[in-house]
Amino acid sequence: MKYKLLGNTGLKVSELCLGTMTFGGKGYWTAIGTLDQQAVDNLVGSSVDAGINFIDTANVYSEGLSEEMTGKAIRNLGLKRENLVIATKVRGKMSDDPNGIGLSRKHILHQVDESLRRLNLEYIDLYQVHGYDELTPIEETLDTLDGLVENGKVRYIGCSNMSAWQIMKAVDYSTFNRQAKFISLQAYYTIAGRDLEREIVPLLKDQHIGLMVWSPLAGGLLTGKFKRNAEGAGDARRINFDFPPVNKEKAFDILDVLDAMAQEKEVSIAQLSLAWLLHQPAVTSIIIGAKKPEQLEDNLKSTDVVFTPEELKTLDEASKLSPEYPGWMLERMGADRKKQ
Repeated sequence: MKYKLLGNTGLKVSELCLGTMTFGGKGYWTAIGTLDQQAVDNLVGSSVDAGINFIDTANVYSEGLSEEMTGKAIRNLGLKRENLVIATKVRGKMSDDPNGIGLSRKHILHQVDESLRRLNLEYIDLYQVHGYDELTPIEETLDTLDGLVENGKVRYIGCSNMSAWQIMKAVDYSTFNRQAKFISLQAYYTIAGRDLEREIVPLLKDQHIGLMVWSPLAGGLLTGKFKRNAEGAGDARRINFDFPPVNKEKAFDILDVLDAMAQEKEVSIAQLSLAWLLHQPAVTSIIIGAKKPEQLEDNLKSTDVVFTPEELKTLDEASKLSPEYPGWMLERMGADRKKQ
């Protein structure tokens, strides 16, 4: 396991991060996973044994049950709190109350205490806004988050599922006011969905913001369970929860290339898909989730995959984005200023 600095900080996180959406299974989240506490303990224990020090959850996952089970696993396994980097999120609907959702000062201050209670922790390492709130001024949100860093409930702040202009507006405000800034973005990125590279990846590189990848296997599409013109395996998540959206025709073209390469290298398609992400310079950590121990074991092996330059070129050619304005014009106009 390798460790990377998260954004422009001195905090080191494992290149694989354990995701917890499969923990519990309550309400809407039963489609993702329904692991009981023993299964959760086993997954957390195996992950830590493999060198993972980074665990990501959210207050909305299984309506708070995921946070509770994560905290219990840490205690049940006797893990040292100082050796772990615990991340959670705020924004989603937690009650039917008019203020039970969003990024207002009221909601954030209530939910951070609720997350700490469920996790049974004294502080959160990385507290992330789970998306943009159109009704709350970003200044209110950032002022509140900065206060949480100041009072020690939170060590760092991050964001998730935001556009490039929203992230830049937030970073600029925090910089101008000398406040805690977003150090990371949690976003969807996969070899079958490289949209992030158009605007967001250049921003992350320029502002030295870390990238945590969610759904790196495109909601299970890149596990090898799905074949062109055929239904996936009966336990595949996408059968009951077809998310995130993917251009499936292109995805199957990519899978054809991955399948041939996987057979040649004697690894799984999932391992190749994860390893491709690990080779992308903008990526800090990939969030992996599992319903079964063997899924986790397979994903962990992705850190051992090595590509030749030719193999990386083959994968890039199969999955590259189609040209889009203004990208193609910026490339054309910038050609005369590139280093030779």
